[in-house]
Amino acid sequence: MAAKLRALLLGLVLSLAQPASAHRKLLVLLLDGFRSDYISDEALESLPGFKEIVRRGVKVDYLTPDFPSLSYPNYYSLMTGRHCEVHQMIGNYMWDPNTNKSFDIGVNRDSLMPLWWNGSEPLWVTLTKAKRKVYMYYWPGCEVEILGVRPTYCLEYKNVPTDINFANAVSDALDSFKSGRADLVAIYHERIDVEGHHYGPSSPQRKDALRAVDTVLKYMTQWIQERGLQDDLNIIIFSDHGMTDIFWMDKVIELNKYISLNDLQQAKDRGPVVSLWPAPGKHTEIYNKLSRVEHMTVYEKEAIPSRFYYKKGKFVSPLTLVADEGWFITESRETLPFWMNSTGKREGWQRGWHGYDNELMDMRGIFLAFGPDFKANFRAAPIRSVDVYNVMCNVAGVTPLPNNGSWSRVVCMLRSQASMAASVQRHSFVLALILPLLFA
Repeated sequence: MAAKLRALLLGLVLSLAQPASAHRKLLVLLLDGFRSDYISDEALESLPGFKEIVRRGVKVDYLTPDFPSLSYPNYYSLMTGRHCEVHQMIGNYMWDPNTNKSFDIGVNRDSLMPLWWNGSEPLWVTLTKAKRKVYMYYWPGCEVEILGVRPTYCLEYKNVPTDINFANAVSDALDSFKSGRADLVAIYHERIDVEGHHYGPSSPQRKDALRAVDTVLKYMTQWIQERGLQDDLNIIIFSDHGMTDIFWMDKVIELNKYISLNDLQQAKDRGPVVSLWPAPGKHTEIYNKLSRVEHMTVYEKEAIPSRFYYKKGKFVSPLTLVADEGWFITESRETLPFWMNSTGKREGWQRGWHGYDNELMDMRGIFLAFGPDFKANFRAAPIRSVDVYNVMCNVAGVTPLPNNGSWSRVVCMLRSQASMAASVQRHSFVLALILPLLFA
């Protein structure tokens, strides 16, 4: 009898110790390249899906990405709450001199090595380890075994997901919640970023991509009601970075005009941030020559500004080049990253890019949230990409790992912090009464 009583008391202790939202579901949507002003108050008037979500929930003024304001670094900052120099995913393209292995925007085989991913534990791994069921659609990295763990389900990214792919993923996610197959679903959608790159952030093509997402979100709010999930599901929508205009006709920095490319052991990426490993004995010469180039700054690793939270990363190169906004760094014009345009040939000029100084206005992203744990029709002050992790952990009911995010920047958006505090006090009082009985 005493053993049964202890078991019952222990169950009560554990239930009281859990966050109020411990058993609620969480849907996360990552919309790549979604600049904050795409859903300005004026723009929302023609976006009924987004407008309804803003009315129902939280909208922050903007989200500041981590530096560099590129995709893979911010995918990991969002899901770990850590700066790039902490989680080690410091670029879309990386090189490890010790192993001579490369990470090339996740498309080469070596990019799946734990070498790049095991620097920190993303939320989906934490939840999977806690026996939660995690479904991921097109999410970069879900196919990788990270710290020995894979999610419950991963629909691997192979090509840019279409609007139909996105709609089907959202519908399937809601069915998975309804059936109990999933506790967390994370969906990645890239088309807004792709059209912003190809045609520019203000182009009709980018706006069409936004309207297509808006249509899916409009249906999503209806589908949630139809499945009776409105009291048991929180939805968080964010982007990894923004987008700005670039001008290849007159704003390209060609490195071969200033240095011999044969003097480089390795070069990674093109665009706003380029990493260089000079050949032995060539570091000072290359640094001095590139320091005189206009419209970009060359940093030795130790001199990278601390505000970037970047220089301590183990994959950071000896020289890092950072372009002024709108300028593009490449080895030569022949190596510019053209895309296949309507001719079917790789000759399309890019009109938009990101990766610049993360404090620039055009690099800002979005954060929206709604559901039972979030305030309704609430506008929040700006947050940073590292802050998002703490919000997700809170509503998913898991304890966050040590991170660089600020709880004070996000606590305001949660519905009932005062009542949560009172609940914690009541629970503490009850626990104080129960614990002595457990060990009597």
